[in-house]
Amino acid sequence: MRVFTFYFLLFTFSIMLQPARIQHPKVHKGRLRTRAKRGTELSFGSFGLKAEESSWVKSNQLESARKVLARYFQRGGKIWVRVFPDKPRTAKSAEVGMGGGKGGLSHFVVPIEVGRIIFEIDGISEQTAKEALRMAGHKLPIKTRIVKR
Repeated sequence: MRVFTFYFLLFTFSIMLQPARIQHPKVHKGRLRTRAKRGTELSFGSFGLKAEESSWVKSNQLESARKVLARYFQRGGKIWVRVFPDKPRTAKSAEVGMGGGKGGLSHFVVPIEVGRIIFEIDGISEQTAKEALRMAGHKLPIKTRIVKR
């Protein structure tokens, strides 16, 4: 029983954002929109991180940025993650030849458009918020801007 508990605790903290289950594990790639139509204004917090370019962001990149924010807060403030990676991506393993069908499920991504708010924070000073969001922005593969209510 102890081994099971330890095993369970080991993986509960390192799991990233992903859907509990999906109906179709292999979907078409799709196209990114140029500008976001929704999620462009701050809704919850006083400060936010806004995307300046469009791209797919992996769940582990999003989780890495969230961990930076959480570590910077030290028990103060609140974080809202305004995006969720629900688009499955597939990949074929290394050294596999052409053919043989589409690869298996690899990871999940979230399509981020220009102007989309990614994170919102509240409950800390402006200087601390700007520094935390700056550090979180470095973890993402896109250019970001810090916005204030």
